[in-house]
Amino acid sequence: MLNLSHRINQIKFYIEKYGFFKTIRKCILVVARKVLRILQGRKDINYGDYGDWIRANELKQTQIEEQVKKKFDKMPKISIVVPMYHTPEKFLKELVQSVMEQTYANWELCLADGSEKQNEKFQSIYAQDERIHYQLLEENKGISGNTNAAIQMATGQYIALLDHDDTLAPYALYEVVKTINQYPETEFLYSDEDKIDESGNRSEGYFKPDFAPDTLRAQNYICHFSVFQKELMDKLGGFQSEFDGAQDYDIFLRMSEIVKPENIKHISKILYHWRVHKDSTAKLDSQAKNYAFDNGIKAIEAHLERMGLRGTVTNGCINGIYRVDYEVKGEPKVSIVIPNKDEKEILEVCVSSILEKTTYGNYEIVIVENNSQTEEIFEYYQELEKHPKIKVVKYPKTGFNYSGIINVGVQKASGEYIVQLNNDTELLTSNWLEIMLGFCQREDVGAVGVKLFYPDETIQHAGIIVGIGGIAGNRFKSIPKSGHGYFAEESMIQNLSAVTGACVMSPKKVYEEVGFMNEELAVAFNDVDFCLKIREKGYLIVYTPNVEFIHYESKSRGYEDTPEKKKRFQNEINTFEKRWQNVLDEGDPYYNINLSLDTEVYHMKSCKIDYDKKA
Repeated sequence: MLNLSHRINQIKFYIEKYGFFKTIRKCILVVARKVLRILQGRKDINYGDYGDWIRANELKQTQIEEQVKKKFDKMPKISIVVPMYHTPEKFLKELVQSVMEQTYANWELCLADGSEKQNEKFQSIYAQDERIHYQLLEENKGISGNTNAAIQMATGQYIALLDHDDTLAPYALYEVVKTINQYPETEFLYSDEDKIDESGNRSEGYFKPDFAPDTLRAQNYICHFSVFQKELMDKLGGFQSEFDGAQDYDIFLRMSEIVKPENIKHISKILYHWRVHKDSTAKLDSQAKNYAFDNGIKAIEAHLERMGLRGTVTNGCINGIYRVDYEVKGEPKVSIVIPNKDEKEILEVCVSSILEKTTYGNYEIVIVENNSQTEEIFEYYQELEKHPKIKVVKYPKTGFNYSGIINVGVQKASGEYIVQLNNDTELLTSNWLEIMLGFCQREDVGAVGVKLFYPDETIQHAGIIVGIGGIAGNRFKSIPKSGHGYFAEESMIQNLSAVTGACVMSPKKVYEEVGFMNEELAVAFNDVDFCLKIREKGYLIVYTPNVEFIHYESKSRGYEDTPEKKKRFQNEINTFEKRWQNVLDEGDPYYNINLSLDTEVYHMKSCKIDYDKKA
């Protein structure tokens, strides 16, 4: 069971999103589903309990036996390549056993051993199946060289990578071939993964997003289980020894440069078990093999150079996470558009923090005045307009329409790039505009969002997931600034489907291209709608944790606490659903079907997952 405080927070979340009565209906449905599970003899599974998730979602023996009988239209041979060096006998036995138990039979296992001599105890292991091929190399060529030797042994149409101490789920190859049959143009595949210790205990299920180039530049999240079309591997020329320790990271980056994103397929199932032991890099906090992380930086640097991108690569908050800061080209003008009504003290904190801390020179602040009534705010406007970087423009309509206010500000702005910024924010990062411009100047990027904190230093926003709470929700809400959420993703540069309009930068031309902000969405979900329109045009949305603001959320606008506001909110939900139902149905590509949409903090779903449905 979830603890009481989490249950209370969930209920508060739904009331804020949907109103009291709709929340009560939802709670009744949840209870009804639990009763139904009891009547059916099903176990109520805990959020976040990986053992329970395994029991609910992994195949039973009868299902595995059914897979063995399956005949696909395409039955390609898959060559599983394994570089060996002083491989422990126990681990090799388990590896080979996991391959021999595959429900898809057209495979070969290619073992290239760089040890000084063959371990005689291994003879019986290799002899178990004629599909197992072993070669003792003349010398140890390192992990890249040994892997390349295994690839040279391969005769299959696809190359699958497997480390000498890891294992596969019995249906790993089946899922790969199933995907290849569904999407014949597929050139590269990867799956979700978990960790397995020396005793065979599994933990840390890692449920990944679909392919995302900025996420890949921040971390080798692809990792395992990865499968290359043989022709693709030939084009790539195999592994490069100068990146040993991060050789797979390097080849994934090189792969991403020549394969169309639609031909990279993510299988959202745990197909690979990554061994955790004293010499492995399976734990990110391990100090073992630091050279691997150093070579990870070199791999990203080489990738950026090939892509024609100029930037600086450094280590991120933990080992295995990297930070890329892109070089700003020239000094384009940035217009910071801030909607405001009254609230002089709040606006003063926002504007003062920008003027005092911003290190970038070429910017203007465009304050969009929205029907203020206090004398003090107009006196403050007069004071602000004396500053050469600030101008105040008037929103010509009555009432509050965030989208309309922003649209007026963008049209009045003279900058090549626009920052939407809430008046109830306070800047913490002095080089914020340089960081955001570095991303936004890339031709493939349409919007850049940042990390926002509540005043108590817990996260208010670290990107948005479409589908959370029914429509969309902020990731990692209320996680402490000093801690980490799911695999430290709140501290990692990533591609996402949306970021908050409380602070987002886009080229002005992108506003024009997507038809500006949707004024039918006066208050809620207009930022999500804006980002989805940008994505629809083929641009990427980037979240960077390296720009930080305090967000005094809702101080200037208030809550959905009147019948009129609740009606408006429901109308905006209906408008969003009508426009983006296909996205809600398909699921957020930067989330994972195995993760719950009932919480912002990446809990596993507490039910059996229907993988035929994305959402």
